[in-house]
Amino acid sequence: MGAPIEFEIRRRTLVASSAAVAIGAATGRRSAAQSRAALTPSGAENSTITLTVNGVEQELTVDNRTTLLDLLRENLKLTGTKKGCDHGQCGACTCTVNGQRVNSCLSLAVMHDGDEVQTIEGVGTPDDLDPMQAAFVANDGFQCGYCTPGQIMSARSVLNEIRAGIPSHVTDDLTARIKMTDDEIRERMSGNICRCGAYSNILAAITKVAEEQA
Repeated sequence: MGAPIEFEIRRRTLVASSAAVAIGAATGRRSAAQSRAALTPSGAENSTITLTVNGVEQELTVDNRTTLLDLLRENLKLTGTKKGCDHGQCGACTCTVNGQRVNSCLSLAVMHDGDEVQTIEGVGTPDDLDPMQAAFVANDGFQCGYCTPGQIMSARSVLNEIRAGIPSHVTDDLTARIKMTDDEIRERMSGNICRCGAYSNILAAITKVAEEQA
């Protein structure tokens, strides 16, 4: 064994070490406090909003971060509007706001104070189906059915968009005549994904309603 190491605690060394520990602890507490502050929303965390859903006025107090989709499903228990990708890519959550179709998973509920929202629950009943619902049944426009509410909500809007002459793409000629062709319908329905692959039957259902209402 080697010679023992001589070590002497000096007052200056002890004070410096204690100060370093204290500074380190204070810095850690400050960093933790700053992290918590960064995660805490500024301003009010909740808002009270009023919106009309399927013809019924609703007043709700919701977290400002709540999406329209979660408000419909969790607060109002309208579970017909489905949560699929939760990123606006599949269309399962499609509903209409003031007559325009939207992906409700991408829209905050507080943005719709005073708006009129329609979900699949507000379209027809089991004893009195909407024409589009009846056409989906008649043409086997679904398999698992998970995407079907969003498909129907989009399909109804698509026919209204075409009849109103609203272009599916923004072009220089906004007055261009819109024709109700298969390709036009497919393009407008492209935001609604059917993982079962019932696209041809969905197209047949939409075409059937279009012909009946021509």
